[in-house]
Amino acid sequence: MNEMKILVVEDDRSVSNLITTTLKINHYTYIAASTGNEAISLCASHHPDLILLDLGLPDIDGIEVIRTVRSWSEALIIIISARGEDSDKIMALDSGADDYLTKPFSIEELLARIRAAQRRMKYLSSGSEKTPVFVNGDLTIDYASRQVTLAGKEVRLTAIEYRLLTLLAGNVGKVLTHSYIIGRIWGGGVETDIISLRVYMTSLRKKLKAAQPGFNLIETHIGIGYQMVRVQDS
Repeated sequence: MNEMKILVVEDDRSVSNLITTTLKINHYTYIAASTGNEAISLCASHHPDLILLDLGLPDIDGIEVIRTVRSWSEALIIIISARGEDSDKIMALDSGADDYLTKPFSIEELLARIRAAQRRMKYLSSGSEKTPVFVNGDLTIDYASRQVTLAGKEVRLTAIEYRLLTLLAGNVGKVLTHSYIIGRIWGGGVETDIISLRVYMTSLRKKLKAAQPGFNLIETHIGIGYQMVRVQDS
């Protein structure tokens, strides 16, 4: 039995049955809700580690569920929705969701997203974010000395490049939207900051690739934001 407890929030019975059957076969503990208010109640009483949340619920919108749950819970949230527009994804991620899966989806992809969430949960619970040294594959960040090394080579970064890298590292495995990053780095949300973000991110990636050709820990989610991928231990 997997240690992760999952809350499935889906009002379409066929989709709910598909997801819960998949979880049962793969030995996950789960509970299910068909409305937003029921989901909030179950989240408060059962404290799930992960929430699989549909946005189109019959009583309240899934975005409202995210915002309510996020006011007191750190449970990981994966959206499973037919809404595939970038604006919907951005709104969900900005509201506190950790990942977004568009319907129709494959069972294999769903399980992969759950496994990724499980790795992130273990990473967070280990207290690794508070350690003075962050390690992800060949990337090492020494927070005390503000030194970044990749494949044993020192990478010299500007103050903003360093802040971008540490922000991504502190949220490894999670997609960070443009507006979230801009708010944390520059404290604003003007259009020109998006241009600045792209310029600094391009420069950061260039320096990392110079230290290790083929380096690809930072993924771009077009129209949404950026994500640092967690390297699995070999």
